[in-house]
Amino acid sequence: MSELVKFKFYETALQANRDKQILAENGINSFIANEQLIQSDWLLSQAVGGIQLQVFDEDLEKAKKVLEDYKENEKFSLEVEHTIENPEFDFVCPKCGSNHIYRDDSATSFFGVSILKSHKFICYYCGNEFVH
Repeated sequence: MSELVKFKFYETALQANRDKQILAENGINSFIANEQLIQSDWLLSQAVGGIQLQVFDEDLEKAKKVLEDYKENEKFSLEVEHTIENPEFDFVCPKCGSNHIYRDDSATSFFGVSILKSHKFICYYCGNEFVH
C-alpha cells in the first residue's frame, strides 16, 4: 500500500489549495494537513511544521514536475498577457519592457476631476512607477 509523504510546506491555506487544485487537474491525488489547525491558531504553525501538502510516494516526482511546468507556463502567460497590440502609448516600461502601462491620473486629480495631464505611469506587469 502506498504511503503519504510530505511534499511541500505553506504559510497560507490559499497557496496550498492552489497547488492541490493544480495537481488534481493533472490526475494526482494530494491531501492538505494541518490546514484547520493553523487557521484556528496560526501560532501553532511552527510547532506542527506549517500547512503540508502530501502526495503518495509513487506520485512524488510527477507532482514536482507538474508544479514546475505550471510555474513556467504561468510566467510565460504573464509575458504574453502584458504585451498588448495597439497600445495607447508609444513607449514601454523602462524596468521590464512591457507596453501594458497606464497613466496614473490620481496624481493630478482633485475630487475625481483631472485638472492637469499626469506624466506618471504604472506598468501592469511589474508595478513599476515611472515618469515619461
